[in-house]
Amino acid sequence: MSASPSGRKSAGDPGTKKALILEVARAMSTPRFTPAEIEQIRRQLIARAGAHGKTSTDYIVSVLKEAGLRVAWSTRSDAEDRYEEEFADLLHFSTLVEAEMCIVRLDELLRKFTAEGERAAGERVREVALLGRRRAEMISRNNKVDAQKRAEKEEVAHWFAIWLETPAAFFDWLEVRKQSPEFQKRFPAGADDEA
Repeated sequence: MSASPSGRKSAGDPGTKKALILEVARAMSTPRFTPAEIEQIRRQLIARAGAHGKTSTDYIVSVLKEAGLRVAWSTRSDAEDRYEEEFADLLHFSTLVEAEMCIVRLDELLRKFTAEGERAAGERVREVALLGRRRAEMISRNNKVDAQKRAEKEEVAHWFAIWLETPAAFFDWLEVRKQSPEFQKRFPAGADDEA
């Protein structure tokens, strides 16, 4: 491993990158690493180490497996190979309206794959939703983000969580939620947009 002029290892060193991957993975405290968690690790590497943190998902998977951590990678391979276009650019939710449309699309895909008996693709939809929830949670905790935007992301994370738990009841719940005085007070623009 090479050292920088200051004597510290740079984040570009394979040993340091490996250590950072394992540090992020262990902090997640998850029993298994699905594509959603692996993507989160990849993003954390970039956030912490900048350009030096860029790495392939295959390398992250190999480091996790080498460390004896459980990786559930096959769902993504099977589902993405056949339905690549279905999953492309699915997670766009910069507004509450976009978040609702994102969940509508996820719900459509889940219903489609369930009806077609495509378990792997259905599981991939749930993993994408889980990733969406984690992204929203991460933004909601970022103090550099505007307070109103953080509140929206907290709300969106809650939506993803409800949909993941009870997809069949989600849209009825959402209609009631959007009509609630608390929601309308917190998101007056969102309440107007949603009406």
